[in-house]
Amino acid sequence: MRFVARLFTLFSLTLLLNAPAAFARSFEQIEKDKTITVATEGQFAPFNFFQGSKLTGFEVELADEIFRRLGIHVDWKVINFETLLTGLQQGRWDFVIASHAITPEREKVVLFASPHYCTGSVIITSDPAIHGVADLKDKTVAVATGTTSYDWVKANVPQVKDVKNFPQDPDARAAVQTGRADAWVTDRITATASLKTNSQGDLKILPALLYRERVAAVAAKGNEPLVDQWNKTLSALVADGTYDKLSRKWLGADYACH
Repeated sequence: MRFVARLFTLFSLTLLLNAPAAFARSFEQIEKDKTITVATEGQFAPFNFFQGSKLTGFEVELADEIFRRLGIHVDWKVINFETLLTGLQQGRWDFVIASHAITPEREKVVLFASPHYCTGSVIITSDPAIHGVADLKDKTVAVATGTTSYDWVKANVPQVKDVKNFPQDPDARAAVQTGRADAWVTDRITATASLKTNSQGDLKILPALLYRERVAAVAAKGNEPLVDQWNKTLSALVADGTYDKLSRKWLGADYACH
């Protein structure tokens, strides 16, 4: 899995700022049509992915349940991650849920809902001498390309020996397992799922979060009524225990932003 807080580059921000604006369907229109078009990536287990031909995952089931309670059918669109927010601005879909971390850069161009899970980055290693960030001095750290992990390590571990980029997190994990890197930095949910499905070696997740991130669904600027309805229903799911059941089913723990 890739880290949920995908890197939001200056190039991506420029594309969004220059994207032609389109009129977003209001919640009143969506409610009248009883259908909402929601876009996701479809390649980011356990959040949004395919089991055979079925789109599923934590975010997919969460959105289906929220809009079901609002009396609205979800028409899912599976789109390349990098174009999700641009397409939202262009009015190609009404809503996006694809593990976007809330950042000041993104808030300039889109409207975030309340976070539907909170997470953070951790260190994974088999080196008994590594207990925290300070121990990464003169070490080689593996990260997945297109994540915030690279920038964080470069900014916060100035004496790191090297930061190696790999196409995906399994590749970064393999680099540690084969001795090409001393540690792997990624999201704790990603790390937990990865080690659960691939227990080779003696990798361990260090308990301390390097930083915390809030992850939320996204609507077009000006569509506050849609976001308000989503937020109210999400709060109801948390209150009645439905959120907890979905989170534990897909993520193994309650990741609500308490």
